[in-house]
Amino acid sequence: MSSARRIAHLDMDAFFASVELLRYPDLRGRPVVIGGRGPKPEAGRYALLRDYAGRGVITTATYEARALGVHSAMGMMKAARLAPDAVLLPVDFAAYRYYSRRFKAAVAAIAPQVEDRGIDEIYIDLTALPEDALTLARRLKQAVREATGLACSVGISPNKLLSKIASDLDKPDGITLIGPGDLQRRIWPLPVSKVNGIGPKATQRLRQMGIETIAQLAAAAPDRLQAGFGLGTARWLLDVAHGIDERPVVLASEPRSISRETTFERDLHVVRDRAVLSEIFRDLCENLARDLARKQVRGATIGIKLRFDDFRIVTRDLTLDEAVGDADAIHRAAGQCLKRVVLDRRLRLLGVRASKLEPVEQADTPRHPVQLSLY
Repeated sequence: MSSARRIAHLDMDAFFASVELLRYPDLRGRPVVIGGRGPKPEAGRYALLRDYAGRGVITTATYEARALGVHSAMGMMKAARLAPDAVLLPVDFAAYRYYSRRFKAAVAAIAPQVEDRGIDEIYIDLTALPEDALTLARRLKQAVREATGLACSVGISPNKLLSKIASDLDKPDGITLIGPGDLQRRIWPLPVSKVNGIGPKATQRLRQMGIETIAQLAAAAPDRLQAGFGLGTARWLLDVAHGIDERPVVLASEPRSISRETTFERDLHVVRDRAVLSEIFRDLCENLARDLARKQVRGATIGIKLRFDDFRIVTRDLTLDEAVGDADAIHRAAGQCLKRVVLDRRLRLLGVRASKLEPVEQADTPRHPVQLSLY
């Protein structure tokens, strides 16, 4: 594990829910879930999850709700059985984007080498800054709190892999530094599922091989891992178990494509979980439309990405006769892509993408429709 670099992963704590608690501070300490298009609170009166009826899914939840078994991508009817007295608030993406911009600007004023990883998390290259890691972590957290009123957790290590794990170790409002000896002391005792990229199926397969912790993965025989996962994945598993990750912090650049995707907490059945999948699919299209509007672009090619429970990835694209940016048009095009996929296994990831991006003012040039397939 090289010590030349200092990479931070900053993750906002229960971001959407925390933004809502700024508006409704009387809900602090109570289980709260965010999701769907339910009614907004009026005069201090809140909707309760027990009264919800529909096919919506949870976007996020406070830590108090998570302690009751509620998590993102869970159907709200199921969540109501686990936490009937939880408060239900509708999503407000405009507010979340506002606070996202504020916390990222606050960080960039201190450490400009930032990789944007989504609305609530970033990587930061601290290597060239003179202060020690703990001082920098405290400065970053204080800047975020002053700019937003919100708490975040920061992990700092020599690479993105370990920093991502570290930022989750002392949540909420934590600082975790990974230095010499900490790989063995703090990372190796963790379950393999804590590694970003080792999902439920890989975790189960490793467990069947007698490998449950990162330490056991680090000590595993390479030939056993290759037999179970193939050469490329086996090499990656051994690298991450030994804390090896040479990926750079990628600074912002003009995007060639914009995508939204989500990995489910559990693999979803295309028939029995149809309502949940439909709601997630629609939300992804709406979120993608908002991202395009923020960038002031439209996409002439709309695509989908599916990862099945056997880790097989399937993508489909559709190039339209003119670029689109609204959620309905994206949903229609992505739906056409989806019809070209044989849905014969459970799904663990769903994504929607727009590419061949054009500025809005140039997005009305007609073109002939062409269907593409990526594999």
